[in-house]
Amino acid sequence: MIDEGRTKRDATEGDGFKLAASNDPAGEVSKVGENSAADCGSGAGLQARGDAWQAWMRDFVVAVAVSAFIILFLYQPVRVEGTSMLPVLEDQDRLFINKIAYRVGEIHRGDVVVFQFPRDHTKSYIKRVIALPGDTIRIDQGQVIVNGVTLHEPYVPLRYSDEKSVPEMVLPPQQYFVLGDHRSIASDSRDFGTVDRDLIYGKAEFVYWPMEQFGAVR
Repeated sequence: MIDEGRTKRDATEGDGFKLAASNDPAGEVSKVGENSAADCGSGAGLQARGDAWQAWMRDFVVAVAVSAFIILFLYQPVRVEGTSMLPVLEDQDRLFINKIAYRVGEIHRGDVVVFQFPRDHTKSYIKRVIALPGDTIRIDQGQVIVNGVTLHEPYVPLRYSDEKSVPEMVLPPQQYFVLGDHRSIASDSRDFGTVDRDLIYGKAEFVYWPMEQFGAVR
C-alpha cells in the first residue's frame, strides 16, 4: 500500500551567486570629485542589490513553477506502506511514480505499478505486473507459469517465496495479474483478482529516500 503525500511538496532554491565589485584601474580620484564618486558608488551598490534580489526571486518562481509542473503532470512522490514488495521496496521508502507513462505507452510484464485497490478505490497498492490481457496464467506451488512458460523471477528471493497455487485462467481484455515480490505475505491478484487497466495510474520509477535505497525500481 502507498501513501500518496499529495499535500507535501519540497522545493529547493536555486544556487546563489554574488556580484563582484571591480576596482578603478587608476586607483585614485580627484579631491574635487570625491563626494560625487562616493555617492555614485552607493547608488550602484543599491542597484546591484536590487538586481540580485529580482534575479533571485525570478529564479525562485521559475523553480517553483517547474517543480509544480513536474509533480502535477509528470511525477508524483509516494510513500510505501508495508513489506509486500520486499526486497525491492521497503516499508516507508519514498519514491517517484511516473503518471504519464501509461497514458502514452503500454504496460509491460515486470513493471512495478501503482493502482487503486479494486475493492476500495480510496486506497492505492503497489505490485508487479505478472501477466497481461490475453495471457494464460497459472501458479503451481509457487511456480508462476505464463503462456506455458515458467517465469524466471530473480526479484523473488527463495526466503520470500511460497507454495500457493492458482488454477489456470485466461486474462480478459484490459485485465492485469499482479503479484507482490514478497510472495509469502503479499495480498495481490491471488486474493483480490485481476486489476482493470483504468485503475492503474502510475509506474514506479526510482526511490529517492532513504539514500541507501536510492536508485531505479527494477
